[in-house]
Order: sequence, then C-alpha cells, then structure tokens
Amino acid sequence: MTPPVVLTIAGSDSGGGAGIQADLKTFAALGAYGVSVLTAITAQNTLGVTDIHPVPARSVAAQLDAVLSDLPVAAVKVGMIADPAVARVIAERAADLPNLVVDPVLVATSGSRLGEAAVVSVLMPYASVVTPNRHEAGVLVGRRVETTAEMAAAAAELTAAGPRAVVVTGSELAVDVLWHGGRVSQLRGEPVPTANNHGSGCTFSSAIAVRLAAGDPVPDAVAAAKEYVTGALRGGAGWRLGAGPGPLDHFWNGRTAG
Repeated sequence: MTPPVVLTIAGSDSGGGAGIQADLKTFAALGAYGVSVLTAITAQNTLGVTDIHPVPARSVAAQLDAVLSDLPVAAVKVGMIADPAVARVIAERAADLPNLVVDPVLVATSGSRLGEAAVVSVLMPYASVVTPNRHEAGVLVGRRVETTAEMAAAAAELTAAGPRAVVVTGSELAVDVLWHGGRVSQLRGEPVPTANNHGSGCTFSSAIAVRLAAGDPVPDAVAAAKEYVTGALRGGAGWRLGAGPGPLDHFWNGRTAG
C-alpha cells in the first residue's frame, strides 16, 4: 500500500536528534513517506547550538514548489523558521499545505534561541494544530505559563489567532492541555525519568502530522502522538550519546514489535 506523504519544513540538526532529522525518523517509524524543505542549517550537538545559517527564502520557495508540484502531500509539519520572509513564503502556499501542524520552535533544549514569536504568528491563522511547550506558550502570550490552568488559558488565547487546535505540552510534567472545538481537555501520561529529551517537541508535532495524514481527528492524533513520544523517551532513556541531553529512540515501536 502506498504510504501517505508528510512534509517537514524545518531546520537541520547536525547532531541528528531534533529538526528535520527527527521529523523524518518519526515519519518513517510511523509508516509515512517523508519529504522535506530545509529552512536553516544549524551547527549543534547535545550541548547546544553554535551556528545558524538561514536558507534564503527563494530557496525555500523553490524546495516547496518542487515537492508540491509532484508529490501528494497529506500533512505538513512546520518547525524552525529563522526568517520572516520564509514564514511569508509558507503562508502564501497555505492552501496547498493540508493538515498544517506548527511547532513554534523558539528555544532549543539546550537553551539556545532559535526563533521569534512574530515569525510564528504569521502562520497561526493557517494551522490545524499548534504545539508549543509551556515555555513557548508563555513567549507567545507574553506571560509566564507554568500550571495546567495557565496552560489551558494560553491555549484558549492562542486559538483566537486562527488555528483549529492548540496543544500546550507540559514537558517533564507529562500533562498536556488541548484546546479544540471550544473545549479544553487534559492528556495525562507517566513521566519518563530521563535527561534524553532532545527533539521531543519536534517528534511530537511530527507524529501528530502523520496521524492527521492517516485521517485521525485532532484529539485522536494528539493522543497517539503523546503515546509514541512516551515510548521514544523510554526507549532512549538508557542511551549515552553526547555529553548533554540525548536524543529519543524514534524506532522503539519497531523494536518492541520485533
């Protein structure tokens, strides 16, 4: 059976744990055919980001046009956008970007600044789902977001910008808050005791995109993505890759099945 095509529009991670590398691993692990548009080249590892080289908007546009003119994209994940002009390129093609999942990559796990809230706001009206963690949600709404009540309030406020749904992830709290269809719900999971969480946000949003491409309604797609990320965190918990926060085990589900 032909797999669904899922597109990632994001930056690279030379350490392989986040960004386009994590997205493509997630697509493959969940049975989708991944295609990509590169928005930035980063020099990074588990300890941090040492250099960022944005890809020119015209090159991003050419990559997008090449993919969209030939392949039947069923869902799209947008990650790191370092240039407002790139956000405008994506917005101009929004009609051809179904099931758009926007992961507002503002700060890396290491603490390095990667994006600006103003860039993310350009894409909000076109998004099916927006997936900030609680710290990113705080940047987007301009106030501190810590508790589940504050996460719910931030999610509701962000939906006013146009997305169909907003899920604010609680990171180490393992509690996510979804605002969808005018209703708020909590998704509770078991915290995974691990420092290897580099790329967990990228992986979560990519998994949502795959499930939307498969036809899942938003709440089911978000729940399935949370389950997948939890398994990936558990699978990589004992890994010793790098001196900082390590990556997830994106192929844990295949190893479990085997």
